[in-house]
Amino acid sequence: MRIGIEGQRIFRLKKHGMDMVALELIRNLQKIDTENEYFIFVKPDEDPHCLQPTKNFHIVELEGGSYPLWEQRALPAAARKAGCQLLHCTSNTAPLNPGMPLVITLHDIIYLESISLFKKGGTWYQKVGNMYRRFVVPRVVRKSERIITVSHFEKRRIGEFFGFAADDPHLVAIYNGVGEHFKPIKDTGELQRVKEKYRLPDHYVFFLGNTDPKKNTIGVLRAFSNYLKAGNPPLKLVMLDFEHNALEALLNEIGDPGLRSQIHLTGYVVNTDLPAIYAQSEVFLYPSLRESFGIPMLEAMRCGTPVITSNTSSMPEVSGGAALLVDPFKPEEITEAMVKLMADHKLRQELIEKGYVQSAAFSWYHMAEEVHKLYLEVLK
Repeated sequence: MRIGIEGQRIFRLKKHGMDMVALELIRNLQKIDTENEYFIFVKPDEDPHCLQPTKNFHIVELEGGSYPLWEQRALPAAARKAGCQLLHCTSNTAPLNPGMPLVITLHDIIYLESISLFKKGGTWYQKVGNMYRRFVVPRVVRKSERIITVSHFEKRRIGEFFGFAADDPHLVAIYNGVGEHFKPIKDTGELQRVKEKYRLPDHYVFFLGNTDPKKNTIGVLRAFSNYLKAGNPPLKLVMLDFEHNALEALLNEIGDPGLRSQIHLTGYVVNTDLPAIYAQSEVFLYPSLRESFGIPMLEAMRCGTPVITSNTSSMPEVSGGAALLVDPFKPEEITEAMVKLMADHKLRQELIEKGYVQSAAFSWYHMAEEVHKLYLEVLK
């Protein structure tokens, strides 16, 4: 059987969450299935070595212009040319006319919710992308043989939105995994290498914020400002590749521009360096307003870092009682949780131990096994 998988953006150097999920799916399918023939459709980019072809896994690089043009024209034409009997689109959207049975992964439908499109915050690129998804997704959902999503929360949300029955077999929840390189770092040389490379401070909390409003960056900044103003043990806030002007605008909005001196921006971080950043942080902050899964929570847990996350959407489901839950709309609760974790050693250790157990239940190999079974069901 001939199976096509869309991996348009997996060759880009700065991979986002959905890119990593697609890449891990393909890598683990290579371990599972040596019989069926796979065609991985990608757009040429800077990191072609992240995935290697095998005897039955063929990498097909496709030019084709912008994301919509590539997806709507180049992808289905190439899949038909390869004789694919099934096409799996991995990142929320798909061709309107694929010409073969379609499987789509809907990581979430946040872009279909009325609050998401022109809510204050976010870039115009994100908003235009939301408009494209709002047009395409309702149409391709009805054409799909199976719809995969990443949590039971999101499955319920998609089912309610599109009118699927709770037991409709077309809609399936398959959990994401966690990379095996996320683990406690015992090597002091490795910890020091990463600390020097990214100029990490001695004591910090770690936050993977960006300009997407759902990440609640402004709420975290308010909470961190309150934490420092209350005279708590000094900490820095470490963030990744965040635009300086955007950060300064948010600090002006919360009325604390001086907080910039307490925030360290690392720039882009190689994924394999992340474990050492998690491992050296006092706390990992993940108080998003809305998530469909939340892989970073599990990454932090695997590395032995206590987690503060939200009591909303999928986060209680995925954290499984191994994190401190807060109302993300109340910065004072985030502050209180930080104070508690910095002061209560017993609570820290309890969350760390629970985190090891909870995160161990998630693996990319298991995710790929479930997706593989789904392919075979559709092909039958």
